[in-house]
Amino acid sequence: MNNDIKIAQASRLEPITDIAKKINIKPADLELYGDYKAKLKDSLWEKVKDNPDGKLVLVTAINPTPAGEGKSTTMVGLGQAMQQIGKKAIIAIREPSLGPVFGIKGGAAGGGYAQAVPMEDINLHFTGDMHAITSANNLLSALIDNHLQFGNELNIDTRQIKWKRCMDLNDRALRNVVVGLGGRLQGVPREDGFNISVASEIMAILCLAEDLIDLKKRLGKIIIAYTKDNKPITANNLKAQGAMAVLLKDAIKPNLVQTLENTPAIMHGGPFANIAHGCNSLRATKLALKLADIALTEAGFGADLGAEKFFNIKCRLGGLKPGAVVLVATTRALRYNGGALMSEVNKNNLTAVKKGFVNLEKHIENLQKFNVPIVVALNIFTNDNKTEIEFIKNKCESLGASFAISEVWEKGGVGGVDLANKVIETLKNKKSDFKVLYDEKLAILEKINIIAKEIYGAASVNFTPKALKEIKRLEELGLDKMPICMAKTQYSLSDDPKKLGRPKDFEITIREIRLSAGAGFIVAMAGDIMTMPGLPKVPAAENIDIDKTGTIHGLF
Repeated sequence: MNNDIKIAQASRLEPITDIAKKINIKPADLELYGDYKAKLKDSLWEKVKDNPDGKLVLVTAINPTPAGEGKSTTMVGLGQAMQQIGKKAIIAIREPSLGPVFGIKGGAAGGGYAQAVPMEDINLHFTGDMHAITSANNLLSALIDNHLQFGNELNIDTRQIKWKRCMDLNDRALRNVVVGLGGRLQGVPREDGFNISVASEIMAILCLAEDLIDLKKRLGKIIIAYTKDNKPITANNLKAQGAMAVLLKDAIKPNLVQTLENTPAIMHGGPFANIAHGCNSLRATKLALKLADIALTEAGFGADLGAEKFFNIKCRLGGLKPGAVVLVATTRALRYNGGALMSEVNKNNLTAVKKGFVNLEKHIENLQKFNVPIVVALNIFTNDNKTEIEFIKNKCESLGASFAISEVWEKGGVGGVDLANKVIETLKNKKSDFKVLYDEKLAILEKINIIAKEIYGAASVNFTPKALKEIKRLEELGLDKMPICMAKTQYSLSDDPKKLGRPKDFEITIREIRLSAGAGFIVAMAGDIMTMPGLPKVPAAENIDIDKTGTIHGLF
């Protein structure tokens, strides 16, 4: 059994009603899912909506190694550390997808002594949000095929159906399928495919919707297909939005859990950051701001993906104004970006750290463009040496960023006190004058160029004929005045995962444009990004088991 799950299973959880009391939530505003998790009723928002907002802190990271750099662990530990120094803080975190859990990554609720719990529940079915999203997505697919079966009154072009089915597991065999085979009674044959549920537009919509009515409105705007004369067909045209909203009526409510040190955690939503916008729900973040003095939230993968979209999509659409950013780095990732082989990244290598620092430098420069003060959190590993740490500290401070060491994986909240104090100091003494990077009313080509050149450092952007054709269609339909959601590899600032460090003079290729009209953004696909991941040769599922006592083994 792995250490993380041992630690989680040995923890002493407090009843969720007691966790709620810490942030002045009464039992009447909870929908209990057992003893240790609950949904937050809409009645709670009505009670707290006029409260002043606390300070919003984003936790992001540099470009990771394939092993990850502990961003979620750092955020959970920072929340625990805030409690250690007497600050009223809440973490607003994403829900894990079953795909990574049974695939390559394992569980996703932090690690070591900085975890959100109950870990097994969170990483498995939790409160059913992922299943509700899957059901709503596939109901829409069923209604599309049913409409085709009974005469296709809307004149849908079966070659231009954009909506795919989904499931919350990695299954590459379902990326491209043919449905409707078997004769007239089985439907109209056509090409189809599956996304992983967290890549569904419904996940993005859930995470950006203000309330149930706004959710239903956004669901209705989903463009599912085009007619044979290229007119968009929406979920509204199929009268699907009401039934889909019914399936999501509970999923839209944020979930309350706790950390290993019993810090309140609001966990809700989980769109992929290299496909969608990679942030937890807007409702969860806004609730955290009303319930605590400090709300800590995260954005997926590196700051070039998660933080950029947190600022330009989530903050823009939600009217959020972050007070500070915590940028997580590791010596391991700096060595990797400095040319060290993955098999060698855990060995001291000052030369590689110095060479790879350019990646961290670029992320600091990028975040400064949003006018938000930065604290670099160096997530410490046991073999890190003082020379490497001192070099990183001096370089960060010379660039205008604060610096702190994080030992939360090993020590829990106590290991994050230095970081917590540095964040508090930053919030008090450094002004945040947040701004977005671009005007969403600019042309699509111009918005993509700004992101690619300003954030990634690209010399130019190449658009395939397919992408240009879709851009022209969106402009003709007046659907181009939305933020851009870039989809690319998380391992590089470029669209090539092999280009590490701070690549220069490279070209980004936009191969496809997809409209998420309900979510309110345009997806630009750069490089080869899969919306249905596959399993590795040895999936994590092979090591997951349960014994006769009901104890789960090997989950993380």
